[in-house]
Amino acid sequence: MGTMCGRFAVTTDPALLAQKIQAIDESASSSASSGDKDVAGANYSAGPNYNVAPTTTISSVVKRHTEPEDESTRRIRSMRWGLIPPWVKTAEGGGPDTKGPLLINARAEKVTTSPAFRNSAKSKRCLIPMDGWYEWKPNADKKAKTPFYMYGADGELLFMAGLWTTWRPQGAPKDAPPLLSCTIITTDSAGPLAEIHDRMPLTISAPDWDRWMDPDAPIDEGLLRGHGDLDRIAVREVSRLVNSVRNNGPELIEPAEPEEMGLF
Repeated sequence: MGTMCGRFAVTTDPALLAQKIQAIDESASSSASSGDKDVAGANYSAGPNYNVAPTTTISSVVKRHTEPEDESTRRIRSMRWGLIPPWVKTAEGGGPDTKGPLLINARAEKVTTSPAFRNSAKSKRCLIPMDGWYEWKPNADKKAKTPFYMYGADGELLFMAGLWTTWRPQGAPKDAPPLLSCTIITTDSAGPLAEIHDRMPLTISAPDWDRWMDPDAPIDEGLLRGHGDLDRIAVREVSRLVNSVRNNGPELIEPAEPEEMGLF
């Protein structure tokens, strides 16, 4: 099956999110683009995004220190979705050479051993907040796949386990703001979700957020094998409008109309 979690929806503004989860909002000052003109984002909108696609700038939650000895605190930072490891070469325009695969997902089973992810897994773990994500289920007649939307049944955000890293162009001054990028960790689907796709994002429940993001502790293998918020997730069939990245509005997450629904 193809990649997992390639589109999602997030409608909460970073400032509101910061308030909600007691975090410092650094989203405007963190850089998710490699050209100065974009810092804090020509490609970033803090408004609702019902069709977040790879390479979009998204909000990510991290725990970091301000001073080496102080307690780490939660921060919200803007990041490019699709991890760019530090060793990626600098392209002619000064940005990263992104010819390789888009690292939008990292398999939970491989994050501690994969060269692309293992350094981030040590101390750069994050949470990716979302309202829900989309997945496409193949139909028996091999025609167009049917889109489904997986979301928090209680109306609250879901927080997915992620990894992040920093990248700097070759020869950039040490104090130049790095490009921040992230990936969403996926795991085997469980429960009713397994009928739609074999993979799903790895959910982390609120009591485990700080343990997951702790920059001073090794990765919690138990959380990597878990399904933190599985019981909160509901599923509904949605309109095929989501298939095009050009479509973006609340109608994307509405239940599919009867004439759109396949005959079972």
